[in-house]
Amino acid sequence: MANMSPVLSVRVSPSERDLLEFAAEQARTSLSDFVRRKAIEAAEMDVLEHRVVTIPAEDWEKFEAWVKTPAKDVPALRKLASSRPAWQD
Repeated sequence: MANMSPVLSVRVSPSERDLLEFAAEQARTSLSDFVRRKAIEAAEMDVLEHRVVTIPAEDWEKFEAWVKTPAKDVPALRKLASSRPAWQD
């Protein structure tokens, strides 16, 4: 892997390490790759779930105008919303 960053050290208990090693074996990857991949996945989810939106003061009026704009009718979405979910068939 090109251009890898410096080592990140994490302390875990022996039982936590056993669990991580077992999970890495199940995933057929190294412990290091498994932990890195899972940590990145968790970080991405945390970032995506961040719900605070900051709107600069100079854009506030534009934002309010957008919010007050009536919703567009999208026939395909209306049809989808009125259909039964596939998992309920």
